[in-house]
Parts: sequence; C-alpha cells; structure tokens
Amino acid sequence: MGYLDNLILNTDNYKHCHYPLYPPGTEYVSSYIESRGGDWPVTQFLGLQAYLREYLMRPITLEDIDEAEFVVREQGMHFNRENWLGILNDHGGYLPVEIEAVPEGTVVPARNVLVQVINTDPKYFWATSFFETALLRAIWYPTTIGTVSWLSKMAIREALERTSDNPQVIRNVLHDYGARGVSSQQSAALGGMAHLVNFDQSDTVPGILAAKRLYNAGKVSNSVPNSEHAGFCAWGRAYEADALRNMLDVFAGNAGGVLLLTDTYDHENCVKNIIGGELREQIRNFPGLVGVRPDSGDIVEVTSDTTEWLMDAFGYETNSKGFKVLPPYVRVVQGDGVNFHSLPQVYMELERRGLAADNAIFGMGGGLLQHWNRDTMNFGQKASAAMVNGEWRDIAKSPTGAGFKVSKAGRLALKSENGTYVTVPKGSIPDSENVLQPVFRDGKLLKKWDFTELIANAEQEVPESYYIEHVRQMRTVPAGQATTVPA
Repeated sequence: MGYLDNLILNTDNYKHCHYPLYPPGTEYVSSYIESRGGDWPVTQFLGLQAYLREYLMRPITLEDIDEAEFVVREQGMHFNRENWLGILNDHGGYLPVEIEAVPEGTVVPARNVLVQVINTDPKYFWATSFFETALLRAIWYPTTIGTVSWLSKMAIREALERTSDNPQVIRNVLHDYGARGVSSQQSAALGGMAHLVNFDQSDTVPGILAAKRLYNAGKVSNSVPNSEHAGFCAWGRAYEADALRNMLDVFAGNAGGVLLLTDTYDHENCVKNIIGGELREQIRNFPGLVGVRPDSGDIVEVTSDTTEWLMDAFGYETNSKGFKVLPPYVRVVQGDGVNFHSLPQVYMELERRGLAADNAIFGMGGGLLQHWNRDTMNFGQKASAAMVNGEWRDIAKSPTGAGFKVSKAGRLALKSENGTYVTVPKGSIPDSENVLQPVFRDGKLLKKWDFTELIANAEQEVPESYYIEHVRQMRTVPAGQATTVPA
C-alpha cells in the first residue's frame, strides 16, 4: 500500500496546526512513550526497529510535500509548506529527531519510560510530536502482542513446572494461527513477529518475514502439515477414516509430523474408533508426531477428554511428578477457543485429572493477534520537557478525573534497580547505567537489534511479581496424581 507511505500524511490531520501553538522561543521538545497501566503490570517492549527501518529511514521528497499540501489543505487544515521544504533542504528529507529506547524484547513494569524522543535541530522543535500517531501505533501493537505472548508463556511454564518432566519444550507449545484473524497483513507481520520472540511456532508467514527482514532473523519458526475441513469433507462422511489415512500416507516422509482434524463430524467417535481403532497401528508406526486436533467444543473439557481417550488407545507413562503422559508420537493439538484467559483454565483441568501439561500443544489465532487495542495497556506519548529561550522547562499534564493520565515531567532515564526498573530524571544516573539506548538520529539507525538479541532479552529472569496475577489461579489446583499403572 505504497500510497500510504508519505510520512507527512502518516498522522492525524490536526498535527499540521500544532507547530505555532508552542511558546515563542521554543527550541527543543522532549517526549516519551509508556504504558500508563492497564490489564497487566508489565510490558514486553517490541516493534520500534521495524518502524524506524520501514518509515523514518526513508526521506521525504518534494512530491511528498506537494501531495501532502493538496490533501491537508483540501481538508480545511492549515499546512506550512516552508516547514517541510526546510526538512528537505536542511536535512535531506529526514526528520531531525533522536530516539532512545529500551532494548527490544525486554520485559519492563508498566508506567516506565520505554521510548524518548527529542528534536536535534531547534528550528524543527515541532518534529518531536508530529509523528506521534505513527510512532505510538508502531509500538503499542507489537508490544501488546508480545506481552500477551510472554504472559501466556509464563502460564505454560507454570504448568510444565507443576506437572511435566520436560520444561525444555516450552518454546514449541504455543503456535501462532492468527494471520486470518487480524485486520491487515501489516498487523499479521508485526504481531506475528512479536510472538516469535517468545515461541518457535507459527503459521503466520508475514510475521516470519518481518523477523527476517527487519531483525536479521535466521530460522525462527517450525510448522508441520496440517489439515482443513474442506479436504476432509470432500471425501464424504462415510470415508472419514480414508481421509485421515490418506494424510498419514501422503506425509509419512515428513520428519516433523502431521496434524489430523478430528471434529469434521463426530469428534469423540473419530478419536475413539478411527484414531484409536482403525488407524491405531499406522499412528504408532508413523515416523513423526501425530497431532490429534479437536477444533470445536468446550476447550477446557475437550482437551482433557481427548487426552484421556488417546491414553485409552495408546497407553501412557507416569512421570516423576506422578502425572500421566501420552507416548511421544501422539499429542492433542488444541487451537479452537485458545486465548489469554482460557489457556490457564485448560492447564488447570489437565492437572486436576492427573494429566501432564506436555500432553497438549496449543495454537492461538485472533486471541493472540487481534483481541487487543491501545487502551488494553493505556499507551500514550506525552511531552515532558521543553527548552524555551535556552532554558529547560519540565512539563506535564495532570487532568482531574483521570489519574492514570497524569504524565511524567522532565527529561527521563530508566534505571535497573534490584532486579526491576524505575524511571528517574535524566542526569541523575551515569549514562552507562541508563537502560534507554540511543537507537536513531537524523535518519540513521544507531543500534540494529538482531532477533537473537530480542529472544535473549525476553528470556532474562524477572521477579515473580511480573506475572504472578496471571498464574495465581493455577496454584490453587490441588496437585493431581495418576493412580493407575501404565497401559
């Protein structure tokens, strides 16, 4: 959608009338971005480099200025052509701004500075806030999706620690199926990329491409042949077993595995009598994992029910924690109805029945990439300092009736203290202790994050307080225990 790439138009119309509203003598404006609190106590910061490389490293042109002037004036809005000709002639078309940011992938408590922006040329003090609309959107969405993914990972880790002997499988447990559930391909790219910081599983191709193109990622995702109802329905109800058998035959040479849909007609019948009956020996001998995929029903009940039906057919072992585990060649793959809130409930039911967490693999779609907005974590960008006639002024808003909108004042820094983070005045700590790093200045990328660095930042140990509210309910389940001998 190249017609949307004009930086001067990638904003709200009213931004064009803001530059004369600052006090005479304004030279510099400093602003910052934070989550002002919301549904969760933490944020996993992601997405800034993608925006910088796709937009701020592209200079504006005379044609961009001409187009913007026509469009903005047509709307009845003020437009200062001289401002933009100055950007073109004085700075080669690049916005004269410097941006500092938290290392991408890092999990930081909410209400802390994540990004700080300041103009580098006093002639263009207005530039700091002009691109707020695009910058804020570029950050709140992938950061929110990354946080959803990371907190889900904490729930998975909790379940594995309680009931499994295989905590190392954690990056393979949650698969991204969200490409069709988002509002745009760009959303799929940014949200899918954010999820891959925490997990190695995805079918969202735009997210894989974004990680590779914008963060130098290598192999970031795994997938295996999956099935859809169209292909199975085409065989007819009387030939459901043949449809499943055909998929096993076709992909027998695939080392990864296959995922078999079992709810085309009657899920329970399919699992008990086809998967666990007619095809039992073929599945036992399949050279890879066979995933049994219910795609309807009550997610909490059907995941545990399916696990137990498969154990009736294929047996199980009891692990060191006393929980039953299917043979390694067969697993439940649950995608329908999986979201941020239901996933812990599924694990709680598995545990209640004495079933290990690693019996099931999960996929999320719209619940991962789409069910969120800017207000989920109350993201905002606010000016906090301005230099007027050579003197810095600390500035902040403090509206009545909306305490969470009270903004921070002054130039800011982020300090790591006792295993957590705190926002402090810039200059109160040495630059070497400031977690915010300069990443962009005047059209140039100062720090290029590699995807492996994002993953390493995301996997740093954090205080339990970061995620305890999401997993607390899981700790109320009495520890289950298998009481029968392995079949």
